[in-house]
Amino acid sequence: MNPRKKVDLKLIIVGAIGVGKTSLLHQYVHKTFYEEYQTTLGASILSKIIIVGDTTLKLQIWDTGGQERFRSMVSTFYKGSDGCILAFDVTDLESFEALDIWRGDVLAKIVPMEQSYPMVLLGNKIDLADRKVPQEVAQGWCKEKDIPYFEVSAKNDINVVQAFEMLASRALSRYQSILENHLTESIKLSPDQSRSRCC
Repeated sequence: MNPRKKVDLKLIIVGAIGVGKTSLLHQYVHKTFYEEYQTTLGASILSKIIIVGDTTLKLQIWDTGGQERFRSMVSTFYKGSDGCILAFDVTDLESFEALDIWRGDVLAKIVPMEQSYPMVLLGNKIDLADRKVPQEVAQGWCKEKDIPYFEVSAKNDINVVQAFEMLASRALSRYQSILENHLTESIKLSPDQSRSRCC
């Protein structure tokens, strides 16, 4: 019997202050929603174990603070991440307009900077009536950047699991691809290599 492969992945969730990053994370990991709002200072980390195919994934999800004054400090948490959830509030146009800055900050910390770095965009708070960002506008932004888009509600648990698990699956594919390329490069032997002989 084959034991499952185990892989640890670091995911980050970023976006402007008050968009619901912490609520999304708690809904995904603990199936809970808290009405009280508390600002995340720096970052907090939650873990969740899921199974994708024949692989057990331990997701370490970093919830980063969205306050402007902490942005340079928070961006240090992006290093070494395997994927990113970008979040905005569909009732807050400014949070949507800031997405290019958040995305740019994340991509600047990824080494090497590459197009295959997995991201998904979550438009949160679809349960509220005073929507300011039309779905078509968010979808257009995502289409330009080739990023999947999910309309979500942390409060009502709409599409939260699907969004996180799509990111986890894409991050796993990228991880396996990098690992495979690394192994292939490290064992390449050229046929004209002559053996060194002693004596």
